Amino acid sequence: MPRLTKRIVDAAVAQEKDYFIWDDDLPGFGLRVFTSGKRSYLVQYRAAGRTRRFTIGIHGVWTAEAARQEAKVQLGRVAHGDNPAEERQLDHKAITVKELCALYVADLNEGLILGKGGRPKKPTTVEIDIGRINRHIVPLIGTRRVKDLAKADINKVLKDIMAGKTRVSVKTKKKRGRAIVRGGVGTATRTVGLLGGILTYAVEVGIIERNPAHGLKKPKDNVRNRRLTEAEYRTLGEMLRKASQNEKYTTTVDIIRQIAMTGCRRTEMIKLKRAEVDAENSCLRLDDSKEGASTRPIGIPVVEYLEERCKRLTGTYVFPGQGVDNAFGSFPNHWEQIFKSSPLADITPHVLRHSFASIANDLGFTEITIAALIGHSKGSVTSKYIHTLDTALIMAADTISGYIQGLLDGREFKQTAYALDRFSRKATLERFLLKAAASDDEVDGSRWPTPNIVRRTPFTEDTGSIRFMDTETVAQYLALPAHTLQSYRSLSSGPAYYEFGKWVRYAVDDLDAWAANCPRSTTTLPGISPLLSVDRYSSEAI
Repeated sequence: MPRLTKRIVDAAVAQEKDYFIWDDDLPGFGLRVFTSGKRSYLVQYRAAGRTRRFTIGIHGVWTAEAARQEAKVQLGRVAHGDNPAEERQLDHKAITVKELCALYVADLNEGLILGKGGRPKKPTTVEIDIGRINRHIVPLIGTRRVKDLAKADINKVLKDIMAGKTRVSVKTKKKRGRAIVRGGVGTATRTVGLLGGILTYAVEVGIIERNPAHGLKKPKDNVRNRRLTEAEYRTLGEMLRKASQNEKYTTTVDIIRQIAMTGCRRTEMIKLKRAEVDAENSCLRLDDSKEGASTRPIGIPVVEYLEERCKRLTGTYVFPGQGVDNAFGSFPNHWEQIFKSSPLADITPHVLRHSFASIANDLGFTEITIAALIGHSKGSVTSKYIHTLDTALIMAADTISGYIQGLLDGREFKQTAYALDRFSRKATLERFLLKAAASDDEVDGSRWPTPNIVRRTPFTEDTGSIRFMDTETVAQYLALPAHTLQSYRSLSSGPAYYEFGKWVRYAVDDLDAWAANCPRSTTTLPGISPLLSVDRYSSEAI
């Protein structure tokens, strides 16, 4: 056939079947004439052992000469190993963002999308992700092809959510349920973060080669810096005491107090199981938390509360709810009712967790100790093999929980930092060595002083009656560690004492009067001071 020109193309007429007119000057370039009379330019070539045809365009839109130049370009690509026909086919089949999200959600529900720590995302996280997909991502770019997305498109999604363009109020599947979507900076940041994860998933399954969300500048999310002051702790304690007078709020009040004294997350405390309470080792062994399995040190006030509460329970949960063996479910509504129109209306349960960490910092504990107390991920291989807690963590939990309990009970502490001085350290060491070396009978017997232990001090009267005793003697008289008495003095609690120059002395009459006022039938009483000893039984707050 001659060279394809406009005259030849115009002269081609329709026949009973489609037929081709090939160009002799450019092998592979031709014209297809359809039975309808329509004519289109094409390129025919072989790739991967198959004959392929690539349509350039319809005659009239394309001229013969323009089609020839395009044919040269496509045949040149074929010579370099490309396959234009297959690329066009894939381009036509390119999935949209909505279709990609459907694939992502399917794998998400199967547990194939890994989240923090290489673990499948939790059901609550999956629910939140699906909500962000359906209410933000799909409405904004659901019809866009994934392969066509650029960084500018992702940035526009970010700005649109910040501006509230996805704001909506919709009915949910739950009875009387309604989802109120407002948008904003925080929602935009988290949604674009999720979109970046979905696009990374697309890269991993071969849908696209690069993630257009990489390197996108996002606004900094709001950092939670709200914490309770000591005065607010006392206000909270008063509010809880008033709320506890209503039997309806009894369980909620108990949960709030335990969150405040442990720094646990709200769900961790509400869904706490009896099997997760290890009172003997003063810790909670949570099977599942935000960080996976987690061991949390707890102080004596919490240990004693949980021990007493678990004695009365038969079900799975420490705080049982309605129905057959369910966790307590009224906490959110009760929280709103207790705090609404109160001086602390702006706080959330997470503020109690943040405040626990802040109090720990105020008392002088290090960041790594605080992280262990509140269950932040340590990320070390060694930590996976450690199942017991060191005494320093137990002592820290005792101190912090005791301090917070005192604040909730209305105490005012003069000392705002905690440190072990040499006297306290020596007293603790001597007690430990004595207990380690003595038999059980000797240790038990040493808790009460024998007459010859109560020795005279420089201020004892000549009549023979013992009027004053030093700290060491008083410790044995009251069956308390000596450093606990010193802590009482620092915190302005405990029995009255006298200072004679550098000497500290106690009057026997004052000790007896103070001890007579100490009998208690519950652990949640005012007057509890921080617990400053590792030994649980020798450091109980009076």
